[in-house]
Amino acid sequence: MKRRTEWVITAAAVALALPGAARAAGATRERAGALPDGTAVEAVVLSNGHGMRARILAFGATLQSVIVPDRQGRPADVALGYDDLASYVGHPNYWGATVGRYANRIAGGRFTLDGKAYSLPLNDKTNSLHGGGATGYDRRLWRIVSVRNGSTASVTLALDSPDGDAGYPGALKVTTTYSLDENNALTQSIEATTTKPTVVNMTNHAIWNLAGEGAPGGALGERLTIPAAAYTPVDQALIPTGERRPVANTPFDFRTPRTVGQDVRDGHDEQLRFGHGYDHNFALDKGLTAEPRLAARLEDPGSGRVMELLTTEPGVQLYTANFLDGSLVGKGGHLYRQGDGVALEPQKFPDAPNKPDFVSARVDPGRPYRHVMIFRFSTLP
Repeated sequence: MKRRTEWVITAAAVALALPGAARAAGATRERAGALPDGTAVEAVVLSNGHGMRARILAFGATLQSVIVPDRQGRPADVALGYDDLASYVGHPNYWGATVGRYANRIAGGRFTLDGKAYSLPLNDKTNSLHGGGATGYDRRLWRIVSVRNGSTASVTLALDSPDGDAGYPGALKVTTTYSLDENNALTQSIEATTTKPTVVNMTNHAIWNLAGEGAPGGALGERLTIPAAAYTPVDQALIPTGERRPVANTPFDFRTPRTVGQDVRDGHDEQLRFGHGYDHNFALDKGLTAEPRLAARLEDPGSGRVMELLTTEPGVQLYTANFLDGSLVGKGGHLYRQGDGVALEPQKFPDAPNKPDFVSARVDPGRPYRHVMIFRFSTLP
């Protein structure tokens, strides 16, 4: 444990010591296109003095691109996605989107709250996934509330979700703020208030390749660390069984760095067969915390880029883009395939409304939902 603590402090120090120009974080609004009905959609570009930029679409409050220099100062976009708004609208795939009202899966699209049963749209065979397909927040046009420059550049977006929206109780008012500082930390904070007891679990569904999206070797050679002694195994429908299973001596042990692809194709492991690779929630050792703490660290040896994920939430979903099959054309005309990126989605556990032993996803009037996640970039020596 002592060695792990020292490692985290060292990584933070590297991020703080990044060379660069004078502090000059900025935020710029620009037109991104229009929806099929003609409604204009804006984007906001956040930038800092170290050559890092992030572009956020108002559609889906989507993190469209994240440009980060490598150890030689050469920039690359490290987030999978599309070049144009029309593709996000016409071929939705959650890339970089803010997903909700409930991220991940709810079994059978059903849950009970205070003795009342609720039914949700089914868009993942027999389950509800990421808010229910066409009704999810990733397919809504969010309002840009504010854009700020300064030592930290930011954009705040808002969305109103009415009582009964997609079957969920309570009118929800959601705001999310993306901010970029001069230490190459990209933060997304999400807050929500409700008029009735409800369940809320929101996250960002960015898929990362630190070598650069579309890099020929994909992301399976990147080294991953997740400080979690247990994960939540799933059934064939990818619903957690309710068990917390130790990661020791399994392909799920990322407590020390290992390449993402080391065991991803191990057909001897039933869980990897169920997920077609990694598509599993890790129960973080830190649990639910008031302030963001380390949830994962991803390193690309070739470029030297490092991303640390910090979150207030108790879990993180590791997804190795198992269902990408080359049928979708991403940025630069790239055909994305399995293993071309890695998603690390901080969250409450999947199906928590139906699993009383999991950390509750309940939100009540007067007790707002809050989730803060930080994507902190640096480089290896």
